[in-house]
Amino acid sequence: MGKQMTEMLKGTLEGIVLAILASQPAYGYEITARLREQGFADIAEGTVYALLIRIEQRRLVDVEKVPSEKGPPRKVYSLNTQGRQELEEFWRTWSFLAERIEQLHHGGN
Repeated sequence: MGKQMTEMLKGTLEGIVLAILASQPAYGYEITARLREQGFADIAEGTVYALLIRIEQRRLVDVEKVPSEKGPPRKVYSLNTQGRQELEEFWRTWSFLAERIEQLHHGGN
């Protein structure tokens, strides 16, 4: 992944993770796996875990500790009402930016 892609992802990864959690609750590794399925193969697991800590601190998710067959319990993240509102705002902002960028790309005003 190029430097430009990495920089753009920094600003959007939170929204992408919230969108993944909107479909169903998941733990960190599952989120990373879903990102990879969506073509975000170069995102490090550590990046996802750091982001999950931030969104948990911002109270955008509810966290449930679920027993694991191996090792300590897993933290399963699910989007709460505040997280859904944040995701809606992300999509509004994304649509606004995408429209403007498309206009610039195609020479419009």
